[in-house]
Amino acid sequence: MLKSDIMQLSEKNDELKKQVRELNEKLRLAAVGKGHAEEQVVALSEPHKAGPFGTVKALRTSPTVLPDESVNPRLAKILEKVAVRKEVIVALANSNVKDMLEVWFTSIKKVGIPNFLVVALDDAIVEFCESNDIPVYKRDPDKYVDSIGKSGGNHAVSGLKFRILREFLQLGYSVLLSDVDIVYLQNPFDHFHKDSDVESMSDGHDNATAYGYNDVFDEPAMGWARYAHTMRIWVYNSGFFFIRPTIPAIELLDRVADRLSKQPKSWDQAVFNEELFFPSHPGYVGLHAAKRTLDIYLFMNSKVLFKTVRQDAALKKLKPVIVHVNYHPDKLSRMRAVVDFYVNGKQDALEPFPVGSDW
Repeated sequence: MLKSDIMQLSEKNDELKKQVRELNEKLRLAAVGKGHAEEQVVALSEPHKAGPFGTVKALRTSPTVLPDESVNPRLAKILEKVAVRKEVIVALANSNVKDMLEVWFTSIKKVGIPNFLVVALDDAIVEFCESNDIPVYKRDPDKYVDSIGKSGGNHAVSGLKFRILREFLQLGYSVLLSDVDIVYLQNPFDHFHKDSDVESMSDGHDNATAYGYNDVFDEPAMGWARYAHTMRIWVYNSGFFFIRPTIPAIELLDRVADRLSKQPKSWDQAVFNEELFFPSHPGYVGLHAAKRTLDIYLFMNSKVLFKTVRQDAALKKLKPVIVHVNYHPDKLSRMRAVVDFYVNGKQDALEPFPVGSDW
């Protein structure tokens, strides 16, 4: 009877803990951005009349899903310890990127960011992280994931993240997906707006390419109608994006993972952008996800840094949140140079490198 009573009390305790977590999540939602909770209530309630001109605002922030710990109880326990405000940085890594991984987590620890986790794709990375007191998680055996994770190159490993991230979102966590060729200089969570399903850094190198511009196509044979206006924007970088646990966000992951499984030669970044941006059209239903482009001088790609910033005295004084060495194959040496310049104060650390790289 005592054992039975203890079991019942334990079950009640677990249920109370679950209710507390759910209430905390509701409180968090209410606090995210001014008016977001009110916008959701208004948008999802009975139809109402539009307000005066200039006052109407559409719903931008999707409600988060109800966390489901049954998806992965082991991961849920890890995230309870690691995450802060239900937010966590996640990076996938195998032994091929061990040296870059060390620069990556060293920069994170230097900034004082506690909520990060390495998803190890082989046992060597598990041992490496544990020996350096780095939070690490290795998934249960999966033939498809394991075969790519242990021997795959950058693009193959990169494509795995869309499958793996789904469980994090189902558990109710917002995830900053991060490649390991990134140096952290500030806490990125202080710079997200958290009003969209996806906030991503851009591969653009100036305001026009990053945020969009009107590109005029010239076809002289059309005579009077020779000029056609088109909209252009450079792609989001699928190696650094903040994704909230919403239905549109999970649908995005599912769409990308499904296409990559059926089109193994596809590049995950191209598929990621196509699913995020392409509108509905005959034979295709587009994704209705809210997206935000991050500031290119705070969330800086290596083209911006080596082509523009290091040549400009004023821009060199700015301290980015992160620098992503995505445009250059000599990643490790450039990452170390970024640390020397921004952390160690070596003003000439960036100078030896060319703007581009050998083809």
